[in-house]
Amino acid sequence: MILLQPIINLFAIVGCKVVTTLDHIGSVLGLLVNASSWMIRAFTHKKVRLGRAAIVSQTIRVGVRSLVIVALISGSVGLILALQLAPPLDDFGQRDRIANIIGVAVLRELGPLLAAIVLAGFAGAAIAAEIGTMVVGEEIEALEAHALNPIRFLVVPRVIATVVSMTCLAVFSDIVAIGAALAIGVLALDVPYTTFMGNLLEQVKLVDFITGIAKGSIFGLLIGLIACMNGLKVTGGAAGVGKATTNTVVESIVSIVIADLMFTSIFYALKLV
Repeated sequence: MILLQPIINLFAIVGCKVVTTLDHIGSVLGLLVNASSWMIRAFTHKKVRLGRAAIVSQTIRVGVRSLVIVALISGSVGLILALQLAPPLDDFGQRDRIANIIGVAVLRELGPLLAAIVLAGFAGAAIAAEIGTMVVGEEIEALEAHALNPIRFLVVPRVIATVVSMTCLAVFSDIVAIGAALAIGVLALDVPYTTFMGNLLEQVKLVDFITGIAKGSIFGLLIGLIACMNGLKVTGGAAGVGKATTNTVVESIVSIVIADLMFTSIFYALKLV
């Protein structure tokens, strides 16, 4: 029995972690259902309004203020890819094919993925901290005391803002990364502009762009839901707010990568990649 005790303890710890994770996933799905119901009511009932001013302000706060960081990271990655790909392609005399590889990589994967990681750290943490502070300050209870649903007035505008912002940021990230690769290709790698653009347009298809945008929208939904859920579940004062902020960034990035893997697997099975 003594020899089995460490194994039993290990299974107990793993089981506890699994149950906690499943409970958290269930909470996020429940929040998605609740938020979706309010969105549907807003379209079917004239008396139910989501607050356009709140959605616009959150979109500006989440999306517009992330543009500089997304541009910096996406542009840098575009430059890095071009410079790293040039030497190996030179071995085959195919340096001008840099555009083919970068176009597919950015539109399908790197564009939305980089923007999502930036948004998770920049906006997801801020949303979790903001809602968590409201919970600690008992502002959520005050809303409920006035018969105002916190999901409708706090969660829905932020989720819509993250989805819209992430979709737009994915396009912006694509443009910046490919533009940076084009600039370094023409100015430093001696790839003619017409050759670069010709190879790019020959390689990429509309489905590449659409799959990237679809991923971006889902990434935005995940960031918004996870941030709001962690904020609503804050306990323990200021320490709880800090923990919720950290958990939001970690969980958002992990969920984004897993969702990206699932999307890529599905698209591969459907012969879309």
